[in-house]
Amino acid sequence: MTTFQLLVYVAVLVFCVLTVGSLETFTAAVYEHAVILPKATFTPVSREEALALMNQNLDLFEEAITSAAKQGAHIIVTPEDAIYGWNFNRETIYPYLEDIPDPQENWNPCNDPDRFGQNPVQKRLSCLARDNSIYVVANIGDKKPCNASDPQCPHDGRYQYNTDVVFDSDGKLVARYHKQNLFMGENQFNTPKRPEIVTFNTTFGKFGIFTCFDILFHEPAITLVKDSHVDTILFPTAWMNVLPHLSAVEFHSAWAMGMGVNFLASEIHYPPKNMTGSGIYAPDSPRAFHHDMKTREGKLLLAQLDSHPRPRTVNWASYASSIQALSTGNQEFKGFVFFDEFTFVELTGRAGNYTVCQKGLCCHLNYQMFEKRSDELYVLGVFDGLHTIEGTYYLQICTLLKCKTTHVKTCGDSVETASTRFEMFSLSGTFGTQYVFPEVLLSDIQLAPGEFQVSSDGRLFSLKPPSRPILTVTLFGRVYEKDLTLAASADLMAEPLRLMLTVTISIAFLLSW
Repeated sequence: MTTFQLLVYVAVLVFCVLTVGSLETFTAAVYEHAVILPKATFTPVSREEALALMNQNLDLFEEAITSAAKQGAHIIVTPEDAIYGWNFNRETIYPYLEDIPDPQENWNPCNDPDRFGQNPVQKRLSCLARDNSIYVVANIGDKKPCNASDPQCPHDGRYQYNTDVVFDSDGKLVARYHKQNLFMGENQFNTPKRPEIVTFNTTFGKFGIFTCFDILFHEPAITLVKDSHVDTILFPTAWMNVLPHLSAVEFHSAWAMGMGVNFLASEIHYPPKNMTGSGIYAPDSPRAFHHDMKTREGKLLLAQLDSHPRPRTVNWASYASSIQALSTGNQEFKGFVFFDEFTFVELTGRAGNYTVCQKGLCCHLNYQMFEKRSDELYVLGVFDGLHTIEGTYYLQICTLLKCKTTHVKTCGDSVETASTRFEMFSLSGTFGTQYVFPEVLLSDIQLAPGEFQVSSDGRLFSLKPPSRPILTVTLFGRVYEKDLTLAASADLMAEPLRLMLTVTISIAFLLSW
């Protein structure tokens, strides 16, 4: 056999081994955890007290992980803040932190627990993964010492990070991610000096990971999909639902569809703070989701996904730019959705074609209701501008939504139920971005699997009459390149309101304890 023939033989053999070892589908699990919170304190507890609290939450993790493994799950995702809770400052979070090494150290905490000092939380997570032969994704706190030679070193001589970890089915640490985009009030943590793009490979696809508020920004979320070409995103979160456009199941399922990836969202379950909404989402449709504001119990979800989903290419402005703006004859009016000023037009008929524009964005709607009710008001709205409240990011939004009452001043307020049934809808917009996330949310905060589709020319349309009354049909666009160019002046104007909102949220958390 010649050298060339030998190389070809080896290449074919390697290919065959990899092909045999890979899976076309896998079973995913996400756990919506009813977190046990620490007692309110302005002084640090002992390490022993911190571990006692974390072990209470890990006991519940163990039940969920064991159950998921017995049902054939290959990977399970648990929520952000789920092991120790929230509302800490830098000092009070410290007893809950561990030093998490770089995964390149090739460390298995279950097999070698003392290699990097005492890390009982990492050891327990590692053993849960190994003993159940399942990948385990968890969110914990990392601490890293620094000194005066580092000009960015905090005054207490350490960096503290909101951190996701992944242990493989043998218990080995294979991924560590430090959250880039901290939400307002997360002052106990530091931002990494540069965004971390964290991926790892398995026999059932390539995975990327980021945390909660990261989803609204380009780094690392978009880079993971567009440049690293991951198949599945892992998403621990502690998400406070904000209707009409940012409830958890609504936005996370839309992100999966808009980006063409699987998305495993594991949410904290804490109804007093509007925290619920986990899901397993494929690019074409939700596979499993959970929204429950009535109970205090956690929930384990499982579903099967394709290991390598195929994203579709959508030109989001194509259809809307090809049709003529439709004059409805109805007077436009202004209203606010999450502090953003929208331009609205009322849907006055049982059926119709409507257009509404703001700046460079025009939104087109074609719809038909089964009945035009006199006790409910629906509008078509548009927003093209910089959002500046809990963060600074540029949005382009086209939305059909139900107003809270029949008074136009309530359009954009939070609404959870509706009675109006639609026969069909088709929504499009002249978007200036390729990053658009299609949302359909039905009454009682329910999704609509298999009931709508996005066409290659950018139309979001119903495939059949929705199974429930509609709360909102929305195309939620992000124009990332405008974030930085407009952020400085907007931050100055928004700072008083943002400060007020931060104080309000902090007080609300304290009162809830």
